[in-house]
Amino acid sequence: MTKRFSPVIHLLLAVATFFTTTWAGSEWVTGKNVWLEAYSWADFYQGMHFSVPFLFILAFHEFGHYFTARLNRVSSSLPYFIPLPPFPLSIGTMGAIIRLRTRNITIRQHFDIGIAGPLAGFAVALVLLVYGFATLPPPEYIFQIHPEYEAFGLNYAEHVYNREGIVDIVIGKNLLFMLLESFFAEPTRMPNPHEIMHYPFLFAGYLSLIFTSLNLLPVGQLDGGHVLYGLFGYKIHRRVASGVFIAFMFYAGLGFVHPGLPTQELWWYVVGYGFFLYLSFTGLGLSARETLMYTLLVYATQLALAWFIPGITGYHAWLLFGFVLGRLIGVTHPKSEWEEPLGTGRRILGWIALIIFVLTFTPNPIEVYVR
Repeated sequence: MTKRFSPVIHLLLAVATFFTTTWAGSEWVTGKNVWLEAYSWADFYQGMHFSVPFLFILAFHEFGHYFTARLNRVSSSLPYFIPLPPFPLSIGTMGAIIRLRTRNITIRQHFDIGIAGPLAGFAVALVLLVYGFATLPPPEYIFQIHPEYEAFGLNYAEHVYNREGIVDIVIGKNLLFMLLESFFAEPTRMPNPHEIMHYPFLFAGYLSLIFTSLNLLPVGQLDGGHVLYGLFGYKIHRRVASGVFIAFMFYAGLGFVHPGLPTQELWWYVVGYGFFLYLSFTGLGLSARETLMYTLLVYATQLALAWFIPGITGYHAWLLFGFVLGRLIGVTHPKSEWEEPLGTGRRILGWIALIIFVLTFTPNPIEVYVR
């Protein structure tokens, strides 16, 4: 019965995700609160300018995995899209996954299935971003979203972002985004980093790059972990993945505990964050003693930097992803019984995927400031 009705489940999840991403897109693009303000079909249509291209890229990513699994004769589920209610700063989805039903999968099959998704999604995101940069509207477009900016003219940035009581959202940039901007965007039309979320094609493409980079993180059984394992085998994967994970958590937690915290809260932060870090590092697959050693080393270094360099901070939103990666996914990769070498073509694709990771990784994707 499950197999008979499973396509219906996938379809319902996809439809639900379409609505949640469209509602979230309406909020990002128009700046309206979809829960507290009047919501119209025109707002829904504006949200579709974000949801349709974003879900199109996400679908290409997941079906890249799915069809490659089928070509490799590996049983796989259809993509499960994961809807997310459009609460503040939500994009309406947590992505999508497929489930492999075949247990004994070779390195080559892992590599092929793992790399196909990011490459397929990246290719579509690249086209979308080029189109988005090449068709930017005139700079006055922002006045449709923020009519109050018009009083300041095109120099509004000098007046609006430092006002007290506002919630300011800044979109970061990665190397690829900056390269595409320099080649395809007319400089006078390029939106301010505080306003990129109101340009749905750019925002959808940008978020797709973020999803691509996280999938290509060379850790565990993420897509990038499969690529790393295929290129170098078990031993090198374990060393590199562990180093990348430790560096990732070090950066993510930098400045989370700092001397400026209120005294009554400092103790809870110190103990709670230390325990959180230890639980995350259990994903390294080490002994309890070694896990504690790495936890204390990273924690002590973070505290020392926060003490001697006031204001230094990482991107704390990555901490949750790091915890899920460490506790649920794991940093290491299961050892294959036979580590078959990859051919030249696959090795080239593997290095291209790692280069794409470097180009698309964004240290601070979305920053929120309360003035």
